[in-house]
Amino acid sequence: MAKALNSTEQEKGSGNMSGDTTSEKAMGKVGIAVIGGGFILNSYLLGWLLPEQAFAADFSAIIGAVTLACPIVSAAVKDLIKGAGYVNVLVALATLAAMVGGNFQMAGVIAFFLLIAIIIESRTARGAQRSIEELVKLTPSTARKIIDGKEVEVQALDLKVGDIISVRPGENFPVDGRVLKGESAVNQASITGESLPLDKAKDDDVYAGTQNLTGKIEMEVTKIGEDTTLGKVKDMIMAAEGSRTPIVRIIDRYAGYYTITILMLAVVTWSFTQSMDRVVTLMVIACPLAIVLATPTAIVASVAAAARLGIFVKSISHLELAARIRAFVFDKTGTLTDGILSVTKLSPVGKTSPAELLKIAASAEIHSNHPTAIALQKLAKEAGLDLEKTGTAKEEHGKGVEVTIGKKTIRVGRAAWLEKMGLTVGKHHDDESHGMSVVYVASNDTVIGWIGFKDKLRNETSQILDDLKTLGIKHCAMVTGDRESVAKTIAADILIDEYRADCLPEDKVEYVKDIKKSFRVAVVGDGVNDAPALVTGDLGIAMGAIGSDIAVNSASIALMTNDLRRVPLLIFLSKKLRTIINQNLFVGMLFVLVGIIMAVFGELKPVAAAILQALSTVLIIFNSARLVRVGEELTLEESHAAQK
Repeated sequence: MAKALNSTEQEKGSGNMSGDTTSEKAMGKVGIAVIGGGFILNSYLLGWLLPEQAFAADFSAIIGAVTLACPIVSAAVKDLIKGAGYVNVLVALATLAAMVGGNFQMAGVIAFFLLIAIIIESRTARGAQRSIEELVKLTPSTARKIIDGKEVEVQALDLKVGDIISVRPGENFPVDGRVLKGESAVNQASITGESLPLDKAKDDDVYAGTQNLTGKIEMEVTKIGEDTTLGKVKDMIMAAEGSRTPIVRIIDRYAGYYTITILMLAVVTWSFTQSMDRVVTLMVIACPLAIVLATPTAIVASVAAAARLGIFVKSISHLELAARIRAFVFDKTGTLTDGILSVTKLSPVGKTSPAELLKIAASAEIHSNHPTAIALQKLAKEAGLDLEKTGTAKEEHGKGVEVTIGKKTIRVGRAAWLEKMGLTVGKHHDDESHGMSVVYVASNDTVIGWIGFKDKLRNETSQILDDLKTLGIKHCAMVTGDRESVAKTIAADILIDEYRADCLPEDKVEYVKDIKKSFRVAVVGDGVNDAPALVTGDLGIAMGAIGSDIAVNSASIALMTNDLRRVPLLIFLSKKLRTIINQNLFVGMLFVLVGIIMAVFGELKPVAAAILQALSTVLIIFNSARLVRVGEELTLEESHAAQK
């Protein structure tokens, strides 16, 4: 049934109609409503001011009624040919029934208000298309490509991966890229929802649709078109707003039966009353425009609110499911903590010096993007160490890396991983490494030392756990590959219900499966090492997913920022969405049910029924629009922080 209301715009869903064409059709309907409404108004004015001009008044009413009825009847015929569109059929029959009764003024008024209701619906139902149009505006159509040291203006669509372009202050980035030269502050709010700009320098990633604020940047193109982060966001918005909730699927299933029932009721009403007015009123008020609009308007508003906060869902069913989640499983590093590790202890063994231990470990980790590797690279750079050239490299996520440096095989990783390879890991002093994440470094078959890391707990971690409890979450757990002492310390600080330490990726998956036996569970992680667990949960939420293909592909919901406050906001938005949909459906059904009873007993007139249809549609839209403001206080808070 949802498809029926927008039958004349359905081509856009199959990609055969651009947003401009859809807008032109909507404006065409508005034009028809204005012209037809003008003729109907003219007929009333002639009847009131010039009673002797009865023929002119009737002729004006006929022209107005036919003009207004044409798009309605046309849509109904197209729907019948396609075997769908029950709502438009009811609207068309109601209009034609009024015309058959000979009262073209009444038919025109009915057609006018029903057409207005359909225009409102069609404009609302294409919310996804409008969202995409707004995102498209963020990407410039041209770019300055650097060729032989000179800037040449080219079409952004002609750019290729590897091209070098420049972006000036105040301009938006046309594609994803890596900064080669220059420094600037970049506003990423269009994707992440964060008001605070980020500083970008050499080797940092920048994304299409974000805004360069302060400095000129030269960048290498890394992704183009639909492969960019913005392109993926557009796909996710279209998929989410085009998906359907269970209640919509139920309405679609029984739409045909509803139409037949109303037609039979109209026949019975005519048989007993011989009143065309009652039949017309019944047909008008029975059009369930408000009922069909109840869910799409709420979906559009909720997806818009989520997108503003940097929360992107693949399917509206995932957003609907969030309200029924009762357990959360959080990864530790990069989720509950900042994920920015720093080296706090270098403990070499034997004749190995601390500087040599750091140099070997940093060289081995040079191609890894794991937080421990980044921390080692940073410290080695600060110490001015020249890293060794490495040969073949192999990394096992969550375990360690193995590389060749000269004739030596270097391994950097967890104790259990090294022991599995037959190496003997000496016991370090627990009091020295308490609260630290530890990796061991081995050269050939000998462990030459261990390195301790510490991570900072996010400021908002404890608060969001309390917020989740308030929202009805029964169980919150933390899983980590870190040692027991580290996990225990953090779990005690944040008062989490349960934790698991020394977890490999497969251990996290098994733990999530166990939790699923008792609760619907959401898994929150960084989308890289946690991808298997994200897929295993009923709901996978990837933190800091901007620029991460793995995060977008593995999670049900992608948070483009690392702000944990988005997690309880997601649950609140989902609960609010369900409440709004139920309210909309109740109001829509109430209008129809009460209206049908009043129509059958002659207590409602056709024109009043048409006006009620328009009013109920507007009421539903305004009720759904309340969802757009969800999380607004968080956005305002970030804006104030940006101004300080």
